[in-house]
Amino acid sequence: MDEIEFYLDAAKETMDGAIKHLNIELSKIRAGKASPAMLEGVMVEYYGVPSPIQNVASITTPDARTITVKPFEKKMVNEIDRAIRNANLGFSPANDGEQLRITIPPLTEERRRDLVKRVKGEIETAKINIRNARQDANNSIKKLTKDGVSEDAVKQGEERVQKLTDSFVVKIDQIFGAKEADIMSV
Repeated sequence: MDEIEFYLDAAKETMDGAIKHLNIELSKIRAGKASPAMLEGVMVEYYGVPSPIQNVASITTPDARTITVKPFEKKMVNEIDRAIRNANLGFSPANDGEQLRITIPPLTEERRRDLVKRVKGEIETAKINIRNARQDANNSIKKLTKDGVSEDAVKQGEERVQKLTDSFVVKIDQIFGAKEADIMSV
């Protein structure tokens, strides 16, 4: 029975990781409010080495519609400007020579629908990861019958894995509902 607990814990850990990853990915999808997370993943050429933007500049949000990017080195401002434009985030930074200002435009209805589609894609990926964790746990538990674990214990273990999976799918659906409401609210 201890082996079953081990596989249940492993599945729960993997499912928790899927939820954490989902939250990170969803934080990158904007809902009309400016956030430094919107620039995560932007890589800047820093002396010939691609570096994350947060390693070469300070990113702040002075208000709900503006992001300011202040390079640690003044001469990097043009390189950061180019990196943000090349990232295809839909932003046009205003460069004053010392820092960049990015004004976040209000979302159109069509853009909101596109963002919801992106969120649905991330949600589906998270659900696939949850189902894969369930499948791995069930396969490992089924193999325990060869080690002398009773079929009843294996069946109970599989039922517990299914309950765990169902609870994580409910969490993901709640996350989707909240993010969709956030995006669609004007």
